[in-house]
Amino acid sequence: MASSSLKLDGISFVGEGLHRPECVLCTGTGLVFTADWRGGVACLRPDGSQTLFEGITEPGQPPLQPNGIALEPDGSFLLADLSEARAGVWRLHPSSGLVDPFLLELDGQPLPPVNFVYRDVVGRVWITISTRVQPRARDYRPTASTGFIVLVAGGQARIVADELGYTNECRLDPSGSWLYVNETFARRLTRFRVGDDGSLGGAETVTTFGAGTFPDGLDFDVEGGIWITSIVSNRMIRIAPDGEQTIVLEDSDRDDLAEVEEAFQAGVMDRPHLDRIRSRRLRSISSLAFGGPDLRTVYLGCLLGDRLATFRSPVAGVPPVHWNYDIEV
Repeated sequence: MASSSLKLDGISFVGEGLHRPECVLCTGTGLVFTADWRGGVACLRPDGSQTLFEGITEPGQPPLQPNGIALEPDGSFLLADLSEARAGVWRLHPSSGLVDPFLLELDGQPLPPVNFVYRDVVGRVWITISTRVQPRARDYRPTASTGFIVLVAGGQARIVADELGYTNECRLDPSGSWLYVNETFARRLTRFRVGDDGSLGGAETVTTFGAGTFPDGLDFDVEGGIWITSIVSNRMIRIAPDGEQTIVLEDSDRDDLAEVEEAFQAGVMDRPHLDRIRSRRLRSISSLAFGGPDLRTVYLGCLLGDRLATFRSPVAGVPPVHWNYDIEV
């Protein structure tokens, strides 16, 4: 694997006081949105101001725990709730704080904790469930295989891919022909050909990852590259069209990462291995989004920090579906 020259001192930060900003979205107007475990979505504006759109839950109920988020054309957000007590996908209306259920069960059964939600250009919604195992930490294993993907289209929800190795972020490629998904503990990037009705073909392994890499977020650049974030190791990896992997950025402690790797291979990895990482500046990066006027500013979501790291990319990202949404916040 090749390594790039991007240094940690080239990283800057935006936002303050964020709570587990795991997923990040950017728009063409310069707005940056991130999931926030105070129960909603934080909005970071170009002028440096910041607002939390907090969802109103039932009295006595804890706040939502949004992991992935998706921006809708009307300015509402779909939230993938990672709560083991409630779970499901919810719609948040920022202006009022009202929260409506979007999808809470499938085939008569409650959804397990939901990892990610993604809206494509034709309005279909893709939802990833990392695991059916409870608690989820029991499936931080190389043998993980109970993750799945749900498609919501035409008012109907169905499972379109199953038996995945801890399903994480998924996105359609720029052609719209392939759905790419990270399998975090199977350590692979997988893709499926998408049929006209949203059905998926057989799984194809795009690439696999080695020791210390736990793929979480992904995005595409205009040169055909795929960018991957790795939790724990704070690695940003670019996969070139020819398959070559380049570590764009890394912030990890060698001994600490070796301990985590040993626990993973021994089948005893648990929450503390994710929560106590040793690093200099990055705090378990989990997602990325290209933003800025030229789509060359990369924003990094994370699991353990209270700000978003950001840096300049040598190549522009592909505009996301929501890039030109005309919304007011």
